[in-house]
Amino acid sequence: MNANTAVQTEFLHEKSKLRKERLRLFVRRFFANRLAVSGAVIILCMCLFTVFAPLLTPYSPLEIDPANRLQPPSAEHWFGTDNFGRDLFSRVAHGGQVSLIVGFTAALLTALIGMLVGLFAAYFRVLDHILMRICDGLMAFPDILLAIAITAVLGPQPSNVVIAITIVKIPAMARVVRSAALVIKEQTYIEAMRAQGASALRIILGHIAPNTVSPFLVQTTYVFAVAIIIEAGLSFLGAGVPAPNPSWGNILYDGKAVIFKAWWMTVFPGIFIILSVLGLNMFGDGLRDLLDPHTNKANK
Repeated sequence: MNANTAVQTEFLHEKSKLRKERLRLFVRRFFANRLAVSGAVIILCMCLFTVFAPLLTPYSPLEIDPANRLQPPSAEHWFGTDNFGRDLFSRVAHGGQVSLIVGFTAALLTALIGMLVGLFAAYFRVLDHILMRICDGLMAFPDILLAIAITAVLGPQPSNVVIAITIVKIPAMARVVRSAALVIKEQTYIEAMRAQGASALRIILGHIAPNTVSPFLVQTTYVFAVAIIIEAGLSFLGAGVPAPNPSWGNILYDGKAVIFKAWWMTVFPGIFIILSVLGLNMFGDGLRDLLDPHTNKANK
């Protein structure tokens, strides 16, 4: 018993050392990847800017000052004012909270549900036919049109925007996970697990799911970026975050009518949308290079 315990302890110790070494190697490779680091820095800066918006902004995003409407950028109002005299810097900063939270929540829900749908569709042939046909039906509609239809039924609220984006993007996530799971499902060790009597749930969650993490994480970053664009589009069309609460989309909508008179109302929120999407796409591309050895070899 003592010998077996010693062997087991030694095995666990070596396993722990191997995990730490792999983590250290991944961190080293991550910081060597300029694309991933640049994207991560942009995302971090955007998150810090929106999280600390109450400390950075001297005005309330809802405070109306008609006497100072459509003022250009100045020392007093860094991004100028909108058509109601509200400080645009405050509205962009607080609007970023809404846009990023909606995008992150939608990406998280899409990732979790889409992964489960893809895994079970790959493992069970009967479910595959049913779930993939539903996904095909949802993918037949353009993303923005389907999202508008859903929010029109549910109402223009941030929570409903999250639901709409999640429903729209689940099919793409499910297909990515399914394609990876189908390859893993045919591996010899999965057949050995079945022969030993392992349950389907144990095989799916314990052995197939961990091996789909690479494409799953990369796709999640892309969904996050697309979710920000869809939320901005819905808010711009009046089907997203309702006024007067700020979001990047409805700030753009307010600036549409005065675009030639007050260019700052469209330029500044547009820049923040572009930076957020660019940062997420750069991070996703860098993450794909790190997690996919085949991509690394091809690039070399």
